Amino acid sequence: MAKNKTHRLGDLQLRIMKVLWERRGASVAEVLDALDDSDASLAYTTIATMLRKMEVRGLVSHRTEGRSFIYAPQVEERDVSRSMANHLVDRLFEGSLFDAVSHLLTTREVSRDELKQLEKLIADRKKKL
Repeated sequence: MAKNKTHRLGDLQLRIMKVLWERRGASVAEVLDALDDSDASLAYTTIATMLRKMEVRGLVSHRTEGRSFIYAPQVEERDVSRSMANHLVDRLFEGSLFDAVSHLLTTREVSRDELKQLEKLIADRKKKL
């Protein structure tokens, strides 16, 4: 699977990838069924077209099973998450991790448990410096 590549996915592409990561492969109909709970306006042809475009970009591949194409992810979820998060920090916060974290801590609800986990991550990172 691809590494160190920039992945920019739109909302629908990301939702499709989440289905494929969870199932490790699915037909167009199965993807549509999984997404149908959240968006009844999606058409089979929309999903099929999006999967074909995603295949051209190397995000997914397909195999034939009977009369259906079964699509599988070709990029790891962690690689896409890393790439999209880095892109967000670079674009919105001019690369400043401090500004990104500060923004999140001041605009979102944070539990004591989450703060403890963040403090542990920071302490672990300090040990590596």
